[in-house]
Amino acid sequence: MTAPTPSSEGGAVRIDLHAHSTASDGTASPTLFVETAARAGLSVVALTDHDTVDGLAEATAAAGPLGVRVVPGVELSVMDGKEEVHLLGLHLSNADAIAAALAQFRAGRAARAETMVATLNALGIPVTLDAVLAEAGGGALGRPHVARALVAGGWVADLREAFDKWLGAGKPAFVEKPRLEVAEGVTLIHQAGGLAIWAHPGDDGRRARFERMVAAGIDGAEVRHPGHNAADQARIGALVEFFHLVPSGGSDWHGATAGPRMLGAVQLPSEWLERHEERLAMRRRAVPVRET
Repeated sequence: MTAPTPSSEGGAVRIDLHAHSTASDGTASPTLFVETAARAGLSVVALTDHDTVDGLAEATAAAGPLGVRVVPGVELSVMDGKEEVHLLGLHLSNADAIAAALAQFRAGRAARAETMVATLNALGIPVTLDAVLAEAGGGALGRPHVARALVAGGWVADLREAFDKWLGAGKPAFVEKPRLEVAEGVTLIHQAGGLAIWAHPGDDGRRARFERMVAAGIDGAEVRHPGHNAADQARIGALVEFFHLVPSGGSDWHGATAGPRMLGAVQLPSEWLERHEERLAMRRRAVPVRET
């Protein structure tokens, strides 16, 4: 795999390595995702849908004529003790190797959505599973789809209220996700030939947590993310270097047309992508990608 040639703008390609499509909880199709990236002047983008790689083929096909490189990816929700953290799998060279496992996770997400709907019904909110499925549009089900159905039905004013009142952790209709440990998520990503990147560590990105994540086998962490303030970025960047990890980042785009989560709002130095390539080469020499 070869990194793109740097452009004349600032001496670097424009890179965003965290985005979602309608294959999970984004609002744009994989094709529209790539078209939006091209309009934003991005050269390299990663599609990292939750628990699914179903959008990758469409995105890759759409990217060719537009001159955009799509980095195949996924985002997994994993557990570190009692706390949920997210892992990005980037540069998946054999996504099919984990497709079956991801299908099982999506089945668990569907069962979770059904339970949330039943709980809301028991609490006097007559939202239907069909309404939630309509919001998902065939993508991997998640709490955002339940939240959107609540907004569409007029039971809450916006997504924030949906989570704050009903769906957030500890709220009346919150349901735990099927449990996947950090090391298990890292293993799945490595089986697909990718790098395991700790997504948006935020204030939790401190040395003790980094030590556990490194012990579980992560390859890197997101330094740049819309949810990180300057102190987060400086601290996480220093710990990435201390533990000899690769830095990453992106807008965490779900379809926003403005604001800090607009596609391309968070950009990465081309040198970071080169470090990804070096880490990939090292990992693939040590551990062959699993064949399906």
